[in-house]
Amino acid sequence: MTDAPKPPKQKPWSDIDLNRWREYEEIKTDSLWLYDSRASGDGHKLDYHGNYIPQIATQIFTRYSQTDDIILDLFLGSGTSAIEAMRLKRRCIGVELKPDLVEYVQGKIEPDLLDSRIHLLHGNIANPEIVAQISDLLQTMQANFAHLLILHPPYGDIIKFSDHADDLSNAATPETFLDGFETVARHGYKLLAPGRFAALIIGDKYAKGELIPLGFQCMERMNRVGFKTKAIIVKNIEGNEKGKGKSANLWRYRALAGGYYIFKHEYIIVFFKPK
Repeated sequence: MTDAPKPPKQKPWSDIDLNRWREYEEIKTDSLWLYDSRASGDGHKLDYHGNYIPQIATQIFTRYSQTDDIILDLFLGSGTSAIEAMRLKRRCIGVELKPDLVEYVQGKIEPDLLDSRIHLLHGNIANPEIVAQISDLLQTMQANFAHLLILHPPYGDIIKFSDHADDLSNAATPETFLDGFETVARHGYKLLAPGRFAALIIGDKYAKGELIPLGFQCMERMNRVGFKTKAIIVKNIEGNEKGKGKSANLWRYRALAGGYYIFKHEYIIVFFKPK
């Protein structure tokens, strides 16, 4: 007589069966992530400068959400979160400031899932009216809160994404950027279920010869609104941007001449909302 299989041993925020923990070799548990290139296929491609690689979504969604959970992405961009939520059988609400991007991402989503499991909203998430709209949408999805929060804001003014005055990449000063980001973080905190997780994908920047630790400054703002820091992951930026080609040597010269180091990393900072 064989022993009956053990019932799954799971956390309330993950489908991972801890009885089979040795089998999840594809799931990273260390704090250094190295990827030679970005994943492609399933709708993913480098079609928008600054979109984060799908492998991040795969890791974070698998670790910190369950099937049918609602992923809330407040900086949707070209739709990495929406596409990966669709692939991993999660639901998603994505908010994007640029209406043309919302329309573009809609074309990447399976028609029968659009506006049923995948919802794309155009608007400024700093606007309380959008927060109310998301709350109403959550109710129609039979949920009071989102189950996982994704934040991938501009890295300050490194890349100008639009001419919109509310675009954080147009913030006049670093403090203005951080204040705007804090507003978004505060709204995300309100919309996330207690006991669940948030992931911030962010990098640092240089300004006037000085390194600005944007990642840690944003982390502090997340803590300020109530999030507790769970992990800081360092990821290489290979595959995130189009190759510099012949300009690579120029960047090396500038680094040697200016006394600085060329960024080869960004952060994935994981937080949780206390119960």
